[in-house]
Amino acid sequence: MMLHIPQILQPDEVREVRGQLDAGPWVDGRATVGGQGAAVKRNRQLDENSPLAQSLGEYVLRALARSPTYFAAALPLRTVRPLFNRYASAETYGFHVDGAVRTFPGAPGWLRTDLSATLFLCDPDEYEGGELTVRDTYGEHAVKLPAGDMVLYPASSLHCVTPVTQGERSACFFWVQSMVREHGRRQMLFDLDQTIQALRAQHGETEHTLALTNHYHNLLREWTEV
Repeated sequence: MMLHIPQILQPDEVREVRGQLDAGPWVDGRATVGGQGAAVKRNRQLDENSPLAQSLGEYVLRALARSPTYFAAALPLRTVRPLFNRYASAETYGFHVDGAVRTFPGAPGWLRTDLSATLFLCDPDEYEGGELTVRDTYGEHAVKLPAGDMVLYPASSLHCVTPVTQGERSACFFWVQSMVREHGRRQMLFDLDQTIQALRAQHGETEHTLALTNHYHNLLREWTEV
């Protein structure tokens, strides 16, 4: 499932984040990947150990906590603190696969990367190229969203960022370990949740929405790994 989640950040929040990024310490993006990724990665990344990266990452996490759609889709257990990158002047990131596990900032052990997320910080008309392209069994899907919108997709997908040929593309990205490991089960739970919300909006709370909610939580209880 690829899911477009609008307005994780509001326009004034996007402006605030971008204003701070302009003064940030940017480093070669290849410093944070292994050999396979480094061979195809040409971009810049905000120094993840800088105070600015840490504060902006926490800012994005607070914004994510406001989104019921994000929670319903990801069912997040642990989240890598969001990172930030930039592309310009034909910078690109060729097709690659994200590592299956990552260290978890601020905590011991490892985080399993079930989901990847890209939060766009520039509007599509600010740059040419720079599409996030995700390859799955149905082909390739190019994503280029308005500033403040986010795409969530399986971390197991091959994906790339096409060359930015004009302008500059800034984005935030991160990984999530879900409470529900298996993608198909997460999809079913999300679809059920959205159906319940739609029925509630149309009919209010009824015995039928209550029964569906009971089924939802029983499935979640059965499938969660916490």
